[in-house]
Amino acid sequence: MRMKAAVCRKPNAPVTIEEVELAPPKEKELLVKTMFTGFCHSDYSLIAGAAPFALPTVPGHEAAGIVVDVGPGVTSVREGDHVVTSWQVSCGKCKMCVSGRTYLCRTYMSHFIAGTLTDGTSRLKDSKGEVLWHQSFVSGFAEYMVVPEDAAIKISKDLPLDQACLLGCCVPTGFGAVYNTAQVKPGDSVAIWGIGGVGLNTVQGASLRGANPIIAVDLEGNREAMAREFGATHFINSSREDPVLKVQELTEGGADFVFEVTGDPGAIRQVYWALGVGGKHIQIGIAPVQEMVPLQVTYTPAQHRDMIGSLYGDINARHHVPMLANMVRSGKYISLSKLITKKFELEEINDVCNAMASRQIIGRWVCAFD
Repeated sequence: MRMKAAVCRKPNAPVTIEEVELAPPKEKELLVKTMFTGFCHSDYSLIAGAAPFALPTVPGHEAAGIVVDVGPGVTSVREGDHVVTSWQVSCGKCKMCVSGRTYLCRTYMSHFIAGTLTDGTSRLKDSKGEVLWHQSFVSGFAEYMVVPEDAAIKISKDLPLDQACLLGCCVPTGFGAVYNTAQVKPGDSVAIWGIGGVGLNTVQGASLRGANPIIAVDLEGNREAMAREFGATHFINSSREDPVLKVQELTEGGADFVFEVTGDPGAIRQVYWALGVGGKHIQIGIAPVQEMVPLQVTYTPAQHRDMIGSLYGDINARHHVPMLANMVRSGKYISLSKLITKKFELEEINDVCNAMASRQIIGRWVCAFD
């Protein structure tokens, strides 16, 4: 089938809107009509050339839509079901999967990086017949998606799909980092560097865990109101004051947990010094591949500081995404409609990239398809 899609052909160059060819689903795959796709910082990193994804590609990984067709062997969804896409696709057999860490599946990570689906091939071609690669098994900035069955998680039809798409990445990444990676306990002090979509969900996860204080840190002061609405007890505008000294002051020496969400090397250094004795630095943000972060590690052993990577909130998507969806529907999780601050059309994606680069985006901007 022919459809309209965004195509990233070169790093740090404008995305083009093209008519592309999408092949039908194969075994254990399905065809989804895209309804909404969130614009994540990872999408910006791909387009800006800071993340090592295969090019040319159709970007987008945080999507929700309606199942149109299923390939042979698909049993978990059927035509008409509403689904959230997840870039966590696991083989169930490798060392990581059998140990319960499906988010670190080694078998399919090679396909993830190469831009293929699980059989090592792509379903996408441009108008000249040349192969286009998938981003993260999804490629959500397109009118339709062919995804592996594991990448499509059925949700209740009473959850609006514009909110549901956020369950594909920013909600579980932030929430899971608090609950799974850090295992924050009531009364723990928490600071979060970077209050975008993932950062706001990290704030809310800390609030739901009973952390105190919860300190939001960002270069943009206009993000304070939303940070407080999601549960922050304090906000630091790091363009106006030293966040390290302020966090140390508010936590009497340093926070128990500090979450770095931006991937910025300068922020990573600040996070290290904002840790208290026995503190844990949870690294969510992905730094550009060429960047190095110098740290003075003299005090790391004596003060027992840890640096821990968190990928996708260490979630099991097939378990945690429906759980989070039910929390949203029941009102136990703040309405995700508050996280969506703008909807845009596919043709506006380059403007959205520019807004991300200049830190103009508050909350989450979502691409709406007809």
